Amino acid sequence: MKTTLLHIKNMVCPRCIDAVRSLLEQAGYRPTDVQLGQAQLDQSTPADPASLAPMLREAGFDVIMGRADQLTEQIKTALVEYLEHLRTARMPLTTSAFLTDRFAATYSHLSKVFSRTANLTIEKYLIRLKIERVKEMLSYNDMTLSEIAEHMRYSSGQHLSNQFRQVTGRSVSEFRRDLMPRRLSLDQLA
Repeated sequence: MKTTLLHIKNMVCPRCIDAVRSLLEQAGYRPTDVQLGQAQLDQSTPADPASLAPMLREAGFDVIMGRADQLTEQIKTALVEYLEHLRTARMPLTTSAFLTDRFAATYSHLSKVFSRTANLTIEKYLIRLKIERVKEMLSYNDMTLSEIAEHMRYSSGQHLSNQFRQVTGRSVSEFRRDLMPRRLSLDQLA
């Protein structure tokens, strides 16, 4: 059975998967598999990605047409998974080893494509991801900064604090004092 594979930008969570599946079904398509960053349609509903773009864009998603853009979105998805790997692995892989294993490509190639299409290095994007996760953890107010630093694999609370200020322009304590701290959605990171 021939299928159409759509690469979709800004899918970052299980609710995004449900939303894209629902949008496609409402538009008369039959998705056979929807995952972060992609949707597969069966042959009975051939799709023109350009015609689906306005519908998806209205919901905050976008169809990715070029190979470099597709790879960049796949790397972003893999980096979200890498954060979980960091948290759970006893001896976590380095970012480059994780991505190289995932994509069977050199880190140099992945880095060049990502930097060119995202206008940001993989390392800076990962730092932004980590800081958004730290913001989430800080907003729950149930862990100390040292515990969060350990959880996120920072070398110390001070290292986390310095990086937090560098990325957000605010200290951790300023962020904690704010009653409604501003967090970014993952699609706003790059």
